[in-house]
Amino acid sequence: MATLTNGTWVLIADSEKALFLRNILDAINPDLEVVKKEEQDNPSNYEQSANRPGRMHDGGAGQLSAMDDTDWHQLAKDRFADDLADKLYHYAHKGAFDRIVLVASSGTLGHLRKKLHKEVEERVVGELSKDLTNHPLDKVEKMLKKEFDPHL
Repeated sequence: MATLTNGTWVLIADSEKALFLRNILDAINPDLEVVKKEEQDNPSNYEQSANRPGRMHDGGAGQLSAMDDTDWHQLAKDRFADDLADKLYHYAHKGAFDRIVLVASSGTLGHLRKKLHKEVEERVVGELSKDLTNHPLDKVEKMLKKEFDPHL
């Protein structure tokens, strides 16, 4: 089980926002300070599409079938998770953290897991599939303490 020891980093993310946090106290009284905040402007797919979906001719006379358009909104979400994995590698490579807990919405956590570099994977001490990006830090600290404190 993971504990939020002094110096443990916590990444809280969804598909458009991320907070890189560091515990400056201990597992009994976690105090998370913001190291970095990332946010992505990701308008709806409709707003990002330049054209309406294409059409192609079918075998019959005058018959057309619609073709799927690229889901730009989902593509941006995936790229954001890719960027987070790259940033984590950069921080790990520089020795910024020895331990990290990943807290993310299920889709983001799954995509992030696939993209993590081995150097980061070795430092992951806990995961929580939950979207906490819009919660105040004091509530996040209480939730994480409840989730990861071995004494509770």
